Amino acid sequence: MNINDFITSLSQDKAPAGISSYLQSLWLDGKGNWEAAHTVVQDLEDKTAAWIHAYLHRKEGDNGNARYWYNRADKEMPQVSLDEEWKGIVKALLEMK
Repeated sequence: MNINDFITSLSQDKAPAGISSYLQSLWLDGKGNWEAAHTVVQDLEDKTAAWIHAYLHRKEGDNGNARYWYNRADKEMPQVSLDEEWKGIVKALLEMK
C-alpha cells in the first residue's frame, strides 16, 4: 500500500485489512473521527504512538499537550500544516513495512 492507496481508502466504510494500530488511528482521523483516532493510540506506550498522539493533540489545538507527546516521541513540533504532517506520518509508517 502507498500513500495514495491509503488516502483513497478513506472513501470506504472500513479501514484497509491488516493495517497497524498506528495507521488505523490515522485512518480514523482522516475520516474526521478524532476521538476514535485518539482512543486507538492513547494507551500505546511506544514512540510511534507518541508521535501520532502528539499530532492529534496539535490538531486539537492543545499545543502544550502536543509538545509533551512530541518530546516522548523524540520529535520536534513541526512547522508544517496538519495535512502535511498527517501525510508525512502515514508515509513513514507505510515505509516501515
